[in-house]
Amino acid sequence: MTDTSFDIVVIGGGPGGYVAAIRAAQLGLKTAVVEREHLGGICLNWGCIPTKALLRSADIYRTFKHAADYGLSVQGAGFDLAKIVARSRAVSAQLQAGVKHLLKKNKVAVFDGQGKLAGPGKVAVTKGDKAVADLSARHIILATGARARVLPGLEPDGKLVWSYKEALVPDTCPKRLLVVGSGAIGIEFASFFHALGAEVTVVEALDRVMPVEDAEISAFARKSFEKQGMKILTGATIKGVAKTVSEVTVTVEADGKSQAISVDRVITAIGIVGNVENLGLEGTGVKVERTHVLVNQWLETGEPGVYAIGDIAGAPWLAHKASHEGVICVEKIAGLKDVHPLNTRNIPGCTYCHPQVASVGLTEAKAKDLGYAVKVGRFPFVGNGKAIALGETEGLVKTVFDAKTGELLGAHMVGAEVTEMIQGYMVAKTLETTEADLMHAVFPHPTLSEMMHEAVLDAYGRAIHF
Repeated sequence: MTDTSFDIVVIGGGPGGYVAAIRAAQLGLKTAVVEREHLGGICLNWGCIPTKALLRSADIYRTFKHAADYGLSVQGAGFDLAKIVARSRAVSAQLQAGVKHLLKKNKVAVFDGQGKLAGPGKVAVTKGDKAVADLSARHIILATGARARVLPGLEPDGKLVWSYKEALVPDTCPKRLLVVGSGAIGIEFASFFHALGAEVTVVEALDRVMPVEDAEISAFARKSFEKQGMKILTGATIKGVAKTVSEVTVTVEADGKSQAISVDRVITAIGIVGNVENLGLEGTGVKVERTHVLVNQWLETGEPGVYAIGDIAGAPWLAHKASHEGVICVEKIAGLKDVHPLNTRNIPGCTYCHPQVASVGLTEAKAKDLGYAVKVGRFPFVGNGKAIALGETEGLVKTVFDAKTGELLGAHMVGAEVTEMIQGYMVAKTLETTEADLMHAVFPHPTLSEMMHEAVLDAYGRAIHF
């Protein structure tokens, strides 16, 4: 018979759940994962990974169109959307198989079905109307993630109005596209379809695109998007939606003016809702607020022995945050002595649009709001030799320091490969590096990362190349 007694049962096999399970197994804890759909979760199957595969195809196609700038000749460049999508799905399938292998390698039991609390230390697993297993565990970790928030009147219909799922497997490249929401998901899809030739309009309810980013970086990104030909409407609200067989007309109000925008497809990307339903939370000490489970610094809920990690436990809604929370949670359960609570200011955020955007820590405005006297440094891509050689001179690196202590409070970047560069500032913040440490660090030449050094120097009036 299948063993049903464990030290830890994780409900959800996404980037939080499977990482927590593997770390638990490494620490000698008998562990099980309950997953109702796809190992790897939304991130691997319908989010982070497949979108990056699509965007890679778009980047290469974009480069083809500018081949002459590099002394190259490319005739008849085109694309096959079905093959682009097939490659994206294959990448996800490969990684999902990898997660399955890692769980097996670490002797983590995997149960296919919906997990639900069934009393203290109990998890009932069902598939459809059938019971799969009744599990027992001293510790239960909720890692059920989140789903897309639905805007009334613009509910995804699988044809004209797309959620991220339909946008990842499009049957056509729309000639006219409206993207509602300018966060990471919305802007990435806008960038992908625009690169393939779609006429793209982005509608954002707040006063600027990518509103969680530093205002200066947000403004830079908007200018770049509009230069490429995207239409951006901020401070905008949707007042009406009308559908025909082949198009959607959305009435948008912005700057006191109303306009009707007719498009072939609409993508909605206006945030997420935590998957807290059907988990058996009723009658427990687990508290839910605005669709997210409340936890303390060790990811403990109000119910003894029940924890929550990842998107279900609140912002920031990032895969790497979920994974790190999984490790913290399990190591605390295991009694390790050197476990540290998560400092959300040290979690980097990345958006893989064109140009890319990446950041970590406080924005300049937030630092000032918190009472810091700041020193701010900037360095443009146009002043960097590697950026010029790459033909990627559009971009900016910005640093924010505490003027009194030299602490790096935040770093914000827009431009080529900044999603790879941001980890340097993340490590610096984690190690509590000061401006003096960063100034004395030797950066390799010629690299894009030299701009990170120059942006530090500029904050203290010492920039060399600008």
